[in-house]
Amino acid sequence: MATEAHAAEGATGYIIHHLTSLRVGEGFWSLHLDTLFFSALLGGLFIWFFKNAAEKATAGVPGLMQNFAEMIIEFVDQQVKDSFHGHSKLIAPLALTIFCWVFLWNFMDMFPVDILPGIAGLMGIEYLRVVPSTDLNATFAMSISVFCLIIFYSIKIKGPIGFAKELMFQPFGPWLTPFNLLLKVVEEIAKPISLALRLFGNLYAGELIFILIALLPWYVQPLLSFPWAVFHILIITLQAFIFMVLTIVYLSMAHEDH
Repeated sequence: MATEAHAAEGATGYIIHHLTSLRVGEGFWSLHLDTLFFSALLGGLFIWFFKNAAEKATAGVPGLMQNFAEMIIEFVDQQVKDSFHGHSKLIAPLALTIFCWVFLWNFMDMFPVDILPGIAGLMGIEYLRVVPSTDLNATFAMSISVFCLIIFYSIKIKGPIGFAKELMFQPFGPWLTPFNLLLKVVEEIAKPISLALRLFGNLYAGELIFILIALLPWYVQPLLSFPWAVFHILIITLQAFIFMVLTIVYLSMAHEDH
């Protein structure tokens, strides 16, 4: 529910307050401390869970944690087998990390919008943005990391000369090299941009709807927040899945040496 203090600021002030990051620095060199904190915390949670599951794994009757970990690993492994046509020991662990990390980012959107910022306010922290995937800096950081891997494997598998030929001579042959280069550069740059904006846009919109619901009278909120939360579970899972699958596909294309 919207607090009385925020309600007094008006709807616009309340929305802006919830969508403002806790930051230090100015301009390009500013750091969003809340995004960094929650990203590190959720990354640590992911590592802790799978480390515990691996240490407690047994050949006998598996426990709940082992069953859940194996289900996720088998699901991701199947996606890699279906979409990746090269040979690399990195792709499956990378896909697992991306899927789980992005899902945990997105899952933070399921917390009531005033809970964690309210606790932070009691500690003297004015702003707190708890969903990393609603921060464009976080989604772009993830997508640029994938983009760097795409370029790395393109050069590693095809060689510098083969990669240069792909940039200059496809799809219309050597006679249209400038046009080929322009198309290829746009195609490559579009990959991280589309990855980042798709994840950011969907989660930003979902968070905004939760904030708008929080502005309604308290007796109306459960009627809208519960159905939207149920639907939003599908959204946050789907967005993590899409980011993972596109990463696998892009890296598979980078491994094609013909």
